[in-house]
Order: sequence, then structure tokens, then C-alpha cells
Amino acid sequence: MSERRFAPSKMARLDNPERRKALPPEKILTESMLGPSNDVLDLGAGTGYFTVPAAKMTKGTVYALDVEPQMLDFLKNRVQEEQLTNVEFIQGVIEEIPMDNETVDFVIASFVLHEVEPLSKGVDEILRILKPEGRCVCIEWEKKQTEQGPPLGHRINSDDMKAAFLQKGFRDVAVSYPSDAHYIMIAYK
Repeated sequence: MSERRFAPSKMARLDNPERRKALPPEKILTESMLGPSNDVLDLGAGTGYFTVPAAKMTKGTVYALDVEPQMLDFLKNRVQEEQLTNVEFIQGVIEEIPMDNETVDFVIASFVLHEVEPLSKGVDEILRILKPEGRCVCIEWEKKQTEQGPPLGHRINSDDMKAAFLQKGFRDVAVSYPSDAHYIMIAYK
């Protein structure tokens, strides 16, 4: 496992009240214009922080991709408990997403692109699997020291992230800052 990858032993950190207050998934998905019939890919789906709300908001398929089988097993149980029928599980890495070209309308990349090596390969893959006019919502840690989050050396400055999306061919990128520590970016294909 890459030193940048999130350890499954820390999965309780992924879905806690503080995070929900600061970054409410339903609000972020609504403001990012998740459509009622969109097909969605949640990169690094983890415990389903975004997978579950997305599956409740769309009649399309929500693909939950994670490199860790332990995370996918946890999420499968959660999806079953929630009685959701539109979620599919994919084990794989962001640098080589095991999906066909132009499969989804919407990609969620929440606190995961800082783990991708190299970032350019991950952005290429997002562009490849998005349908024309699709969009990616990227939530990341700003490149500044904070009490929580990945090491400073793993973080990607919001200007650099925006440049990475534009350089790879996204037509527009909107950025907002819900806190000093985080940014939300919507990249349009």
C-alpha cells in the first residue's frame, strides 16, 4: 500500500459528526448539481460518506470505487442496511479506473486525490470516464498545516489542483472554501 493511501484501521474518522457539520454531503451534492438520473462514481468511497447520500439522490447507478477490500465490505453492509439497490462496488485504483470511457455523469473525489500518484494520471482517468458535459466535485485539504488531515507534503494547493484539471482539458473549474482548511472544486468537462 502506498504511504499516501488512507489506512482502513482509521475508517471511523471518515464519518463523524464534526465532519458532517463542516462538510454535509447532501448539501455539497445538491450545490454541485447532482441530477436525479445521474450515474455517479465515488472515488475512494470508503465508508460511503458520499456514496449513500448520492444513491438516495439519484435513480442512476452509483459506482463505489475503493482500493481496499475491507472498505468495500463495510460499505456493502451499509448499503444493504439502507436497502439501496442502485450501488455497484468496484475494487481498483484511481490511476487506472476499471470502467469504460464516458460511463458517468458525475464524479466525487472527496479527500482522495492527494493520495493519487501522479495526480495527472488520476485527473486523466476522471476526464476519461466522464460523459460529455459531466462534472467532478473535488474536496480536498488546502496546503496548510492543520491539526487534522494528511501530512502537509501530501496536500495539494487549490490553485495547483485547479491548474491540473484545466491543463488536462476540463473547460471550467469553480472553487469555494467552506473553511480555512478545505476547498471544494467543481470541474466541468
